[in-house]
Amino acid sequence: MDLGLKDRVYVVTGATRGLGNAAARELVADGAKVLVTGRDEQSAADAAAALGPDVVGVAADNADPEAAGRLIATARERFGRFDGVLISVGGPPPGFVADNTDEQWQAAFESVFLGAVRLARTAAAELESGGVIGFVLSGSVHEPIPGLTISNGLRPGLAGFAKSLADELGPRGIRVVGVLPGRVDTDRVRELDGLSADPEATRAAAESRIPLRRYGAPEEFGRAAAFLLSPAASYVTGVMLPVDGGVRQGF
Repeated sequence: MDLGLKDRVYVVTGATRGLGNAAARELVADGAKVLVTGRDEQSAADAAAALGPDVVGVAADNADPEAAGRLIATARERFGRFDGVLISVGGPPPGFVADNTDEQWQAAFESVFLGAVRLARTAAAELESGGVIGFVLSGSVHEPIPGLTISNGLRPGLAGFAKSLADELGPRGIRVVGVLPGRVDTDRVRELDGLSADPEATRAAAESRIPLRRYGAPEEFGRAAAFLLSPAASYVTGVMLPVDGGVRQGF
């Protein structure tokens, strides 16, 4: 299938590694041009170099109020257009209710929630019909994940914002989508498994609860995200797509 991505231009935040990087890689593989971001200038440059000549890396923090406008302006300057954004950010610190501090909640709110809202709001003002705004969220949108209290608190609210945004932007021909990863084999998930006394047993137990009986590969998530961002998904908006091997029990 031709996804229609050739020469389209996307901003993908938090793309130096993990899910954002996987999505950027698949977009580029199908012909898109991508601006990737990371908090560190060197890591952003290295990620861009690894992804190829149609990628530029920019240091940016989603929590920075000036980041959104700067990223979109840079995409237009380097590639001549702007077709969409995929808003991804590293997960907030793990912990149970009694563990997480006010400072951790505040920092996560600024980067995970408010930063995403700003990016989406700025993109909405810049996009034309056919544009798309995507959010990398989490299975915690539907089902809380033990030990990830901050994520459980913020991700569902961001999904609600995305749905409201889809309703508001639909008449302008702009789509809004969310992608909900489950246990995808990224550094972040391996780090979370590593917090247990027996990481291998933790992974085996998690895999036993997944109908496909394995963790997802980053490229499997990336392909799903690339499709949703592409013109091939032109009649898909306001949805939260689980990419989780079937672990979610709802339908």
